[in-house]
Amino acid sequence: MKSCAFLIFFAVTSFGADTTVAKIYEDQLSGIEKEMVSLAEAMPADRYDFAPTNGAFKGVRTFAEQTKHAAAVIYLVAAATLEEKPPVDTNGEKGPDSIRTKAQCVAFLKDAFAYAHKAMKSLTPANQVQLVKSPFGGPPEARGNAAAVAVWHSFDHYGQMVVYARMNNVVPPASQ
Repeated sequence: MKSCAFLIFFAVTSFGADTTVAKIYEDQLSGIEKEMVSLAEAMPADRYDFAPTNGAFKGVRTFAEQTKHAAAVIYLVAAATLEEKPPVDTNGEKGPDSIRTKAQCVAFLKDAFAYAHKAMKSLTPANQVQLVKSPFGGPPEARGNAAAVAVWHSFDHYGQMVVYARMNNVVPPASQ
């Protein structure tokens, strides 16, 4: 609930009082979408299997797995927001095993964001506080909280993906 209140306060004070609830969530999603998709497109195809190995990186996801996981979670929370079954196989939170190439990963990510935009557009002042089933098996949560996961969780993985990109001499487009 706190994250919903923060998002609303930030958006209203930043964009004006006539901003709709749906636009608040849409704008937040669009921000991470631009950064994450451009980074996924910038990483060379032959580096999608990269995962750091030095230091405390043992067992971390590859760049492709980071991309697929972020997209799978976006699908899951958007579906919860819409009170629907996800329109694709998310393989839990891993993303489909059949998705392996850069082109497939980028398409899966873009499609996840498109579906999440549908969820964000459905939010209203009244329904954002209604309880929906958690996609992760926890107690019911506010619809707006489920929707917000698409943003904050994606930023977690974007940060990891930035590290991977920089370790491969790729400057994230958002930093150029």
